[in-house]
This record gives sequence, structure tokens and C-alpha cells, in this order.
Amino acid sequence: MQIVTARAARVTNLITASNFRPQGLRMTATVNRSAVLSGQMIIAGEPVYGSGATIHGIDPSTNATLEPGYRHGGPDEVDRACAAAAEAFGPYRRTDAQTRARFIESIADNIEALGDTLVHRACTESGLPEGRIRGEVGRTAGQLRLFASVLREGSWNGARIDPAQPDRTPLPRADIRQRKVPLGPVAVFGASNFPLAFSVAGGDTASALAAGCPVVVKAHDAHPGTSELVARAITEAVASTGMPAGTFSLLFGTGRDLGTALVTDPRIKAVGFTGSRSGGTALVRAAAARPEPIPVYAEMSSINPVFPLPQALAARGAELGAAFAGSLTLGSGQFCTNPGLVIAVDGPGLDAFVAAAAAAVADATPTAMLTPNIAESYAAGVTALAEEATVESRATATDEPNRCAAALFSTDAESFVDSEVLQQEVFGASSVIVRCRDTAQVRDVATRLEGQLTATVHADDTDLDDAGELLDILELKAGRILFGGWPTGVEVGHAMVHGGPYPSTSDSRTTSVGSLAIERFLRPVAYQDVPPTLLPAAIADGNPDRIWRRVDGQLTKD
Repeated sequence: MQIVTARAARVTNLITASNFRPQGLRMTATVNRSAVLSGQMIIAGEPVYGSGATIHGIDPSTNATLEPGYRHGGPDEVDRACAAAAEAFGPYRRTDAQTRARFIESIADNIEALGDTLVHRACTESGLPEGRIRGEVGRTAGQLRLFASVLREGSWNGARIDPAQPDRTPLPRADIRQRKVPLGPVAVFGASNFPLAFSVAGGDTASALAAGCPVVVKAHDAHPGTSELVARAITEAVASTGMPAGTFSLLFGTGRDLGTALVTDPRIKAVGFTGSRSGGTALVRAAAARPEPIPVYAEMSSINPVFPLPQALAARGAELGAAFAGSLTLGSGQFCTNPGLVIAVDGPGLDAFVAAAAAAVADATPTAMLTPNIAESYAAGVTALAEEATVESRATATDEPNRCAAALFSTDAESFVDSEVLQQEVFGASSVIVRCRDTAQVRDVATRLEGQLTATVHADDTDLDDAGELLDILELKAGRILFGGWPTGVEVGHAMVHGGPYPSTSDSRTTSVGSLAIERFLRPVAYQDVPPTLLPAAIADGNPDRIWRRVDGQLTKD
């Protein structure tokens, strides 16, 4: 494959194992896929071989083992990466917004410059189609550039100034100013289902780096080669923009061993995680048990209920059922927002919905899941659902490895609320239809749900009174409420919330997608009567950064 840009040539040279250096890179014009991966971790710009168990990427569509092997790290590698991150924190957090923005944009440029090399490896390791991976490359680069724009805009500083009032009675008021500062080094755990957008350079890493926090990433074992490629692109950006070497490190290892060591290292000040409920809650417990507890922002479990209301079902039940099946089976049901639950009033409209959905599920072609373990867990989850509910439809099984055969089940409301199994997430393309007597029972079931990332409502004009009552409940249950759409597809922007009450996340006050994600890694500091020459620019007299600030209660750029 021919690389035609100078930046692409730099990154190509960087990812070639025999030529990898954090600085002084020489340009090359072509990529040799057999030579680009080294099987190494990267700690503060240096390639490092682990000394633990060797893992390989696996092509889930064939079960073929991919080279090279990657040896897990352990406590020594954690200590080295955390020491480098702690050393980098001081100079990195003091970089100005423009410098930090250029660094983050450079990461985006380098990832895009990897081109077909990155797409090919990510497709092979995940079984995901090329179009999906190319879209994920764009999303990964786009969210990095979003945070660069956030840095330049400046409101992330949270700048507030209450000017001194020496003549105020009965007591004078001091000059008090506030801004936000970064927490410190952040540990990020890569996700299995998004090898790019929620992994090494995903939203957690992007928002932490934007906040001024060095990042230590524990790569997911499902896509080690993809992780190495992206890590080397970040490392090149660190070197080319003059950031401290410890600003970024990549480690491989088990969650039980390396992951726990990382979260409990005293130099780590926050954690970003996307994965299972068991994995996320284990990290939360480990972080809370530290002498200095730290926040863990874990996205974990969600079944994303859909509420098609009676008049909407009566008017277009079959249309809604077919569209629902499309969202359910998208990506083999391996998005964290696939709709795993439908709650609706029983009747002809719901019958039409179920019939159309069942037909679409039966016609769905089983597709490869991300890993053999995920495929096994999905099969076990579907078997458990079948023991608790009526099987409405299943896709035709196949002998090909790791395929997700979509499945649709139904039950009544009383059985649903009495069953823990029916309320658990099954990661994959399965969903349960809950038949209710009336809209009051729909609301009752909604109140009994666990916390969710999303909740979706389909309503016609005559459903709006019922929709309003339901909305009051869903505000307390979900981070994102949709009307008239489907939950798969998460826009990266300023208003998006990708979070929700436990167990969808470990902290319902935050989001892992969108510009608000930066606030997870910041904390406010008040400055009282600090001499003007010592004040940070964000709260200095004259507003040198020309950012919006709240001065004596009023938002202004003056």
C-alpha cells in the first residue's frame, strides 16, 4: 500500500518494528504489513516486551490466531508507567490550551494516516466489516478534534470571579476566583466492542488528555495489534509536539492482575472503563479501598428499553417492529445501546410489531461476534432467556465459528418483574418483549427497571399524555431519552449524554461521550486574594485568554 503524505510516512516508519524510535523518525514510503507490529507495549515512548503470559489476536470469523504474540506486563511495568505519568503530570498540565489542542489534533492526524494498515488489522481482530471500522476511525479522529476545539473555546476552565468588596458590611468580601485543574494521571481500560473509539485513543483517553492528565492505557486483549498501532501513533504525537514522554503509555495484562495494580497505584488519580458489570464493579471496589479513594468512571450494563405506545403501535406496528429488529441486530447486537427490551400494551398493534420483528430476526444472517468468549457468553445468555420466556423467533444457526444468531423472546409483565434473568443484559442480538395490560402497567414496569444508558419512546399525538407520564419516570432511569428513533448510534457532540444510573455506569453524573466528558478529570480550585501576577490566565485580570467567565455572577468575556 502506498502512503502519499509526509505525516503518513512518519507514522509508517514509527509503526515498523525495526525502525521504531520515539524521536528522530525517518520517512519511508511504503508499509509492509508483515513488519508493522512488534508485539510490544509502550511505556513513556519506549517499546517494552512483557514477561508474562503471551496472548494473540484472534480473527473471530475463522478462529485463526494472529501474529505477533503480546506478552502481558505485571507490577514492574505498572510501576514504570505510573512513575513516568507522575513525572509528566507537572509539565503537561501546565501546557497552554493551544499547545495541548495541537497535540491532540496531531494524534487524530496520525491515526488517520495509518490508513488501510489500521483498518485491515482492526477488521481482522474484531470481525467487524470494513465500513464500520472506517467509520470508527473517523469517529475516533473526530472526537479528538472535538476536544481540541473545547480547549480553544475555554469554558472547560469553569472560570468564575467574585471581585473583592472591601466596603461590604457587616463584613468585607475577599477577592475569590475559581477555575478547574486536572486530577492527575488517569488509567484507561480499552473496550472490546469498539477497537478504536472506546479504546487506546477513544473518548476516555481524549478527554483525559484534554483535561491535562497523562494517560496509562490497559489495552484489551481482543485487539492487541490495533492497540499497538494506535499507541504508536499517539507516541509519535507526543514526541513531535514536545510533550513529556510519560504523557502516554500502553500496557497489556489481565484485569485481575495488571488492571488491579494499575487502579490501586497511588499515582493514578482516576479511571475510565468500558466493559462488563463484574469488571467495572471490581475496579470500583479496588479504587474505593485505596488509602486515597479515586473516582472510577465505568460504563457497564444496559438493556436499553423501548416503549412503543398504543396509538403508535396501532398506526405503524409492523413498521416499528422491522426497524426495531434492524437496531437490535446491528453489529451483532454488540453496541452498548442495542435495544434488549420492549415494553408495550398487549393488543393487535403489538402483535403486528412482534410479527414484523420476528420475521426480520428469522431472516437475519448470523455474523461473527468480537471474540470466542463473547460468542460463548451470548449463547449461554440466550439459553437462559429461553428457559424463562417464550421464544418468538431465532435466526438460523450456522456451523461457522462465533456467529451471533439473533433471538427474540416474549413474556408478561408479572413474569418479567419477578425474574432476574430476564432483566439482565445479554451482550448480543437478543431482546425480550414484555406484554402489559395497560399503560399503567407499562409505567409500573418502567419504575422497576435498573439504570440504563438509553430509553426510547415511540408515540403519536394521542399518546403524548401517556408519554409525558412515562418521561417523568425515564428521567430517573436513563442518561439519554429518545423519541421516534432507535438507540444505536451515539452522536459525538456537546449535548450528548452516554451514561446513566447504576449499573449502566458507576457514576450517573457523567458522560463518556461528548465534550462534557472532560469534566470527569477536572476539579475546581478557589483562589482567594492571590496576587495578580500569580493568577492563572483563565482567571487573570484583563481575561488574556478571551474566554467566557462568570464575573460577579454574570457571564462575560470582558
